[in-house]
Amino acid sequence: NEKKKSKGNRSPCSPSRVLHIRQIPSGVTGAEVVSLGLPFGKVTNLLMLRGKGQAFLEMASVDAAVSMVNYYTPATPHLHNQPVYIQYSNYKELRTDNQHNQARPQAALQGVNAVQHGNLGITSALAAEGGVLPSHGSVLRIVVENVFYPITLDMLYQIFSKFGFVLKIIMFHKNNQFQTLLQYADATNAYYAKMSLDGQSIYTGCCTLRIDFSKLTNLTVKYNNDKSRDFTRIDLPFGDGQRTVETSLSTHFATQNTIFPSYTGPPGFAPALGFPQGAALGPLAVTTLAAPGHMTIPGIPGNSVLLVSNLNPEAITPYGLFILFGVYGDVHRVKIMFKKRGIALVQMADATQAQLAINYLNGQRLYGRVMHATLSKYQTIQLPREGQEDKGLTKDYSNSPLHRFKNPCSKNFQNIFPPSDTLHLSNIPPSVTVDDLKNLFTSKGSTVKGFKFFQKDCKMALIQLGSVEEAVHALIELHNHDFGEHQHLRVSFSKSTI
Repeated sequence: NEKKKSKGNRSPCSPSRVLHIRQIPSGVTGAEVVSLGLPFGKVTNLLMLRGKGQAFLEMASVDAAVSMVNYYTPATPHLHNQPVYIQYSNYKELRTDNQHNQARPQAALQGVNAVQHGNLGITSALAAEGGVLPSHGSVLRIVVENVFYPITLDMLYQIFSKFGFVLKIIMFHKNNQFQTLLQYADATNAYYAKMSLDGQSIYTGCCTLRIDFSKLTNLTVKYNNDKSRDFTRIDLPFGDGQRTVETSLSTHFATQNTIFPSYTGPPGFAPALGFPQGAALGPLAVTTLAAPGHMTIPGIPGNSVLLVSNLNPEAITPYGLFILFGVYGDVHRVKIMFKKRGIALVQMADATQAQLAINYLNGQRLYGRVMHATLSKYQTIQLPREGQEDKGLTKDYSNSPLHRFKNPCSKNFQNIFPPSDTLHLSNIPPSVTVDDLKNLFTSKGSTVKGFKFFQKDCKMALIQLGSVEEAVHALIELHNHDFGEHQHLRVSFSKSTI
């Protein structure tokens, strides 16, 4: 037992860069265990206890280990279709210098780290561990077996985007099989995706992914539609076939750069891996899955519930999350975890709005911390039962009058912008002066750097604050501020500066 060996009296749950992984199925390789940690940073050591179905994984930093535990606690990872459980170890570091029986895991570790750091020469060490051969490209061939529920291009994009920048996808049927060719920007990302997803099922018991490397080195996409897409080219024609995806948002996204803005990735996912933004999902709205069934890959594509982590437990409230996430969609429910106040679930009206919120709010600073937003494995937020202790941490906002997107023709759809230090104010009563507004924002702790009423319309103004984070806090505090006589201030992020 791990506890008996530990020296000192560290409690089992205090963070350590060494993680204890249990219930590992027999036959799982060291490389597969290492692949659980790779998205969060460099893995520096591995100790496999094969007979016990356990392993110790050492990350380069405590932060990476914390990110990994935070990510996998609500979304249990699977190896060989079995759940495995990860917790902090009592060890502060691993010493495996002279352990017999550890040569192959060490070879795997060197190989995988070599791949991660761009040196494909050492990957032959991985071949001994049942890993990859050095020569593989960036194009994967994916066969989906037992397709019980419909698979869309957007679902595949969401799943595979967790591992890198997806350039192109082509879906087709061949030999009565559902197949996809998917090209990453980098062969390393293709390798991670194959390692992590091969053999996984999108839903329990069906839609199983079989992944290998394609002999093709580059895909040519002629049309951007629901069967093929080149995410680097917005200008391609739609081609034949019926338009089955909603494109109401495409006008907004067409103005953005075609290559996505920088992105910090899902919780703790190292930017070094070049994770994509996922903004391409905007114009081609993800259709919400009507299918029942339980998805097994963490973060359900087409899901509308977000997992928001690394929040400041002292400052965060359900209402604050409702207002902030409400800039990008209609928030129906919010739940702050009773035992872990730094983690919350936010349920949006639909999958498109959930994806927009991730695109714009993941990596944003809120109350002094960098917030992480990703898709949750839950498909709905349960309200507490009568008499259940909750301390007001779960709120239902489904009938709130503050929803910005209830009306499908609302101008709000055209005014969705990333958080910025300049806020757009509207619904300002005629009696309210520049000084009144400046004082209002200053009273909430903001530094006002600039202010301008719109020339044609004194009901609207721009106000520039000291930083993006200040503007985020001010929006939460002052959206819907009551000036009296049923006049409520409307606040949103502006694309303009003063």
